[in-house]
Amino acid sequence: MSGVRFTTADGLSLEGELRAADGPARGTAVLCHPHPEHGGSKDHPILWAIRNDLAAHRGLTVLAFNFRGVMGSEGVHGAGEAELADVAAAVDRVREENEGPTVLVGWSFGAWVALRHAITDPRVAALALVAVPVGQVSERRPLPELGNLEGLSIPTLLIAGDHDPICPIGGMENLASWIPDAASVVLHGTDHFFSKRERELAERIGEWLDRVLGPQ
Repeated sequence: MSGVRFTTADGLSLEGELRAADGPARGTAVLCHPHPEHGGSKDHPILWAIRNDLAAHRGLTVLAFNFRGVMGSEGVHGAGEAELADVAAAVDRVREENEGPTVLVGWSFGAWVALRHAITDPRVAALALVAVPVGQVSERRPLPELGNLEGLSIPTLLIAGDHDPICPIGGMENLASWIPDAASVVLHGTDHFFSKRERELAERIGEWLDRVLGPQ
């Protein structure tokens, strides 16, 4: 694990950590964390589990970073709009490490930002959305228009627990139905935080990536 800093298009320095792939790397990944105003950061156990699985078992070099205004990253919270520049800069940075496809993974607020970024960035080869906010909170976090979702041609995974009020299963599956190459997975008996199920969640994402990216 190595600490890195990188700069956004609007001149902010963000902090992150790189976890190199164990063995030859077939690509890269960027992880986007939950809401900064509710304690979200790159250091949550869910993101640690995903980072470790992708690097140890899927041949990906992984960048986890803090959005603007979080811990050692400069700036202030941008309500999910300015954070799009943060994701773009993170993709720029991780692609300096290895060639190959880049995967974008987001959890909660991070999934909302990741989805909107992926629609505009052809460098993103696959997208995993963990507990994307499609419940009542989505009224404050509008999702892309249907035409934009239908134009998202990359493999996309949506995954949530069946006890998650922020990502109710019906809403998640409805969102998946508008994305051409989408799969949805329900983890039974867990909620938005996947307590004690972090490794299982990470393995489900990793197994899906192995299928859509092909053999290492």
